Amino acid sequence: MTSSQTPLAGVAPATLAIARRQRIQDAVFHRLTQSFSLLVLVALLGIIGSLLLNAAPTFKKFGFDFLWRAEWDIINEEFGALIAIVGTVSSAGIAMLIAVPLAFGIALFLTETCPVWMRRGLGTAIELLAAVPSIIYGMFGLFIFAPLFADYFQVPVQHVLGGLPLIGWLFGGATNGLGILAAGMILAFMVLPFVAAVMRDVFEIVPPILRESAYGLGCTTWEVVRKVVLPYTQKGVIGGVMLGLGRALGETMAVTFVIGNANRLPTSLFSPGTSIASTLANEFGEAADFHLSTLFALGFLLFVITFVVLSLAKILILRAEKGKGL
Repeated sequence: MTSSQTPLAGVAPATLAIARRQRIQDAVFHRLTQSFSLLVLVALLGIIGSLLLNAAPTFKKFGFDFLWRAEWDIINEEFGALIAIVGTVSSAGIAMLIAVPLAFGIALFLTETCPVWMRRGLGTAIELLAAVPSIIYGMFGLFIFAPLFADYFQVPVQHVLGGLPLIGWLFGGATNGLGILAAGMILAFMVLPFVAAVMRDVFEIVPPILRESAYGLGCTTWEVVRKVVLPYTQKGVIGGVMLGLGRALGETMAVTFVIGNANRLPTSLFSPGTSIASTLANEFGEAADFHLSTLFALGFLLFVITFVVLSLAKILILRAEKGKGL
């Protein structure tokens, strides 16, 4: 084939220049976006590395025993993470037990049964709750919620249920409005708008024809949600729940205000406790030497807990998709 018969023969030089420029632009754009992704990974590895480096003395001294030691003696430098781990997991668990059903109900109402004229305003109001700073939730919890919670929930509940066998111990302790349960309820207020907003958005992406087909077959609203909406949006719903759980696990100021900040294992839902984040907030400013290393170790454990939770969520999604044959 001669040069005059090549595929580029007869192509105007201006067209060739445009094509060459577009290839260069695509290559630059690809490398730029790739560098952004790698930057996040490098930052993550840097955070992990700095935490491990500073926490090394603590892990070297205590080893894996650090996870289930309940001591927290700053003077004698005897530390354990069990108290903070229990407070973190229990308060976040209580928050999700309260927030997820409420968020599901809110999202279901907004997408399925809410009048059209009310949807935008009500949805915007719920999303605005996510913009409230955490310290405001903490102040609300300490000065408004805690007194009401003590007088109108803790006292009557302890009076009625505190003496029962098997479950009575859950409602023992001082009724001052602070403690693990109070922290969990404040966290529920905080994560509710995040979970509800994500659920509402994923419910809205369900093709209308699927809903209409189900209603045409005689399904009720609950049957449409259970058999059409939830299977279609399963991944997004789990993602919203994990987003809320991540916020609950790492929340600092709001929990610090209402959890009680007591370095002892809680013996009931009303008992004061502490979390990893609140311990860091309370003690990091005055910590030094080995105490500071211990706080870095707690920070690393918080990262590990969050990573494990997200990994379990990913595994759950993959197993669900495999079960559906996707």
